[in-house]
Amino acid sequence: MEAELESAWELNPTFDVAYNLGNTKYQLKKHREAAQYLSFALRHWPLVKTVAKLKPTAEQRFAESRAQVGGVAVTVGVAGAEVVVDGKAVGRAPLEGEVFVEPGEHRVEARQAGYAPASQTVAVAKGGTAEVKLALALAKSEGPTAAGTTPVGGGSATGAGAGGPVAGQPAGPVEPQPLPEKRNWVPVIALGAASAVGLGVGIGMTVASNNANSEARAQQGKIFAAGGGCLASPSFAGQCAELHRTGERAGRLGDVALGSYIASGVLATAALTYALWPTRNAEKATALFVVPEPRVDGVGFVMVSAW
Repeated sequence: MEAELESAWELNPTFDVAYNLGNTKYQLKKHREAAQYLSFALRHWPLVKTVAKLKPTAEQRFAESRAQVGGVAVTVGVAGAEVVVDGKAVGRAPLEGEVFVEPGEHRVEARQAGYAPASQTVAVAKGGTAEVKLALALAKSEGPTAAGTTPVGGGSATGAGAGGPVAGQPAGPVEPQPLPEKRNWVPVIALGAASAVGLGVGIGMTVASNNANSEARAQQGKIFAAGGGCLASPSFAGQCAELHRTGERAGRLGDVALGSYIASGVLATAALTYALWPTRNAEKATALFVVPEPRVDGVGFVMVSAW
């Protein structure tokens, strides 16, 4: 389960995957990872009542995991700079929330093209938070077009005809294009599994209904063979009552089978529709969350859509 959820996170880092993955890490006593995923889930918790009852559990497990690890709150003076903790990239500035680490010393670094990297080593206590502020300085200019020199061709390095940014300064920021939404296959798997269960139940109920009908016909045949009937033969009242109960049972089983087939078809259609529905840009994508729902008779799934 842990590996499958980690793969789902790599494909589509959403609230529901973070919640399930955080719970799994918590049960495995991997407190640092549990705190990281549960923190993400709590920051992106949807404003829908369906999953509101799950939030206290997430908050409790996050608090327990957070108490076992440390946190680093990183601030970088240049937006978009890559933040690296102990040699591992953890995101780009400004970071969303703390970076959770094991208690002890850790090296935090910020990198950005056109700037000299900055780093700081901090000691983080168990359950505590260390603040790190990194100021990136512009990298020193290099090459033949430094200030005070004339580029090849006679043009001015700082004149209106310059073909690029001034030497020693980074190029202006490029507006990132929205990435296509990565499809979340968890709902398709859940809907497909539920459809298969519904189909299996329908087949089982159909077989049971057919058996009950066969039993009813056999009972009716015995009554007729004995020269009786259920309309004007009081001596066969007991056998007729049993025949009536068998017929009702066959009817109920048939109704359940029909309902199961309908539910299976609806779930299969929903899975196919979701799988074939065109993806949109991540910024405008419709979110579909799948979270487990404990019940008295087992465990089900709640599907929540948000826009």
